[in-house]
Amino acid sequence: MGSSLFRRLAGLMVVPVLVAGLVMAAAAPAQAASGGRIGGGSFRSAPSMPRSFSGGGSGGNFGGGGFRGGGMGFPFIVPIFGFGGGGLFGFLILMAVAGVVVNALRGGGGGPALGGSGSDLAYNPRPDGPVAIAQIQVGLLASARDLQDDLRRLAGSSDTSSSAGLQRVLQETSLSLLRHPDLWVYANGDVGQVPFSSAESTFNRLSMQERSKLERELTANVAGRRFSEPATVAPGASDAASDFIVVTLLIASRQRLAIKGARSAEDLRDSLQKLGAIGADDLLALEVIWQPEGAGEVLSTEQVITAYPDLQHL
Repeated sequence: MGSSLFRRLAGLMVVPVLVAGLVMAAAAPAQAASGGRIGGGSFRSAPSMPRSFSGGGSGGNFGGGGFRGGGMGFPFIVPIFGFGGGGLFGFLILMAVAGVVVNALRGGGGGPALGGSGSDLAYNPRPDGPVAIAQIQVGLLASARDLQDDLRRLAGSSDTSSSAGLQRVLQETSLSLLRHPDLWVYANGDVGQVPFSSAESTFNRLSMQERSKLERELTANVAGRRFSEPATVAPGASDAASDFIVVTLLIASRQRLAIKGARSAEDLRDSLQKLGAIGADDLLALEVIWQPEGAGEVLSTEQVITAYPDLQHL
């Protein structure tokens, strides 16, 4: 009787195991291409921004609506504002926020409170307020070779060890993308808000996820360290209508990022303009990752869909 029940249970387990295996196999990038990376930043040197508090009402880090944990000793947190259906980006931020809430419950609170009706710069005596994290991904036709050249030049000339240098990278990358609207085919945008204490780990997880899609990094300039590896020319001719380049922007800012995401070309344009306008004082960290980077390399439609499942057709 016991062995019969065991066999039946084992048989029931076969289907979910097979399904899980197929899902994992489908999620694995096929024939990953090389890539490039520019980035840097620090979550440990965020200076406080003392401002004179003027006017009535309560100050807050993010204007509009009060989000204080009334009498409970820990902040009520707004974890995620998504545009692309959530995905792993939303999951990571949600998990990071859950960890902070659990720690606050265990320790009796003391975390930064959000909200109030004032401006986020009106009163912020603490340097560890909420951090906004945004991710924008754009899939362009492979004929956007000028964009790859622009990114290589930025990697070779930018000072990624300073906030001003990172702000220049963000601005120039945004401008380069804005100059190729006729080549935009796919896009996705997400933005979320996490406590300062979990911002670095969340940012690093997202960065690692995107970097893992690259076969190798041929060009990099990160935190002031540069390297460039020559690549062999990929064989075969590119099909301008079905081959692509994908660029990922990952930004951490102490300023609220009121972007529209990337559900349409108009939303993408608006989001890139707003991200490019982030000031150096508000920019905590930046990653610009593009794929492919090797001479003659391209991504096929199948590769784009497999490696970047959240991208939506514009």
